[in-house]
Amino acid sequence: MLESASMKRAKTPGRREVEKILKLAGGSADTPMRVERISGHFVGCPYQIGPLIGSADRPEVFVASLTSFDCVTYMETVLSLAEARTPQEFERRLCQMRYRSGAVEWRKRNHYMVDWIRNNGREGLVREVTLGPKAVVKTRTLNVVPGLPSEIRTFRCFPKRIVRPAHSPLESGDLIFFASTRPHLDIFHCGLIVKKDGRDLLRHASRSQGGVVEQSLLDFLKKNRMAGIIVARPQTPRAPRKRS
Repeated sequence: MLESASMKRAKTPGRREVEKILKLAGGSADTPMRVERISGHFVGCPYQIGPLIGSADRPEVFVASLTSFDCVTYMETVLSLAEARTPQEFERRLCQMRYRSGAVEWRKRNHYMVDWIRNNGREGLVREVTLGPKAVVKTRTLNVVPGLPSEIRTFRCFPKRIVRPAHSPLESGDLIFFASTRPHLDIFHCGLIVKKDGRDLLRHASRSQGGVVEQSLLDFLKKNRMAGIIVARPQTPRAPRKRS
């Protein structure tokens, strides 16, 4: 549960808006299926630059939107809705996913996506599947977020050629992260995978296309230079841990 002080200054959608979207998943308990159904609802929503509120010198505000997104907030919103059954649980999941220990503080926000993956793996929300002999190791000195100290991160990623039409390792509902070639950045974009007729489709909030779109993953891979891809798989929800 969010702290009362945080709730008072939170910017979140109304209960009925959330309930309407939760109904799209029906009674399915299958998280990948829920991700597929809910993510499609937002296709066509506009892209929003910098949707979160807070910085090193500005108080953090908990924000949830069902109308506009950047790539990270789109992914977080869909996954939180897929793992929730009530509006209150949606907000708890989103808070847990975005912040370490669910604390609404700028310094505890998962600013870098390799930290997002690892911290949410520890919370049991996702499982990284970028494993095996085809995965390669990358190291980055992350320093692109003003107000945060430089930190070294090592992570695994697949070369993008691993995604082939007939032999894709991806599953519907997977989260996909695109590793940057820049030495001081880990991930430059992320999205969700949906399987249709044997094809991998990417649903993502695209700044260049102005909103949430669905496109061929192979097409995206061909058009964008990257160091590789990281894949995380949603897991069955468990109750959020209480903060001390």
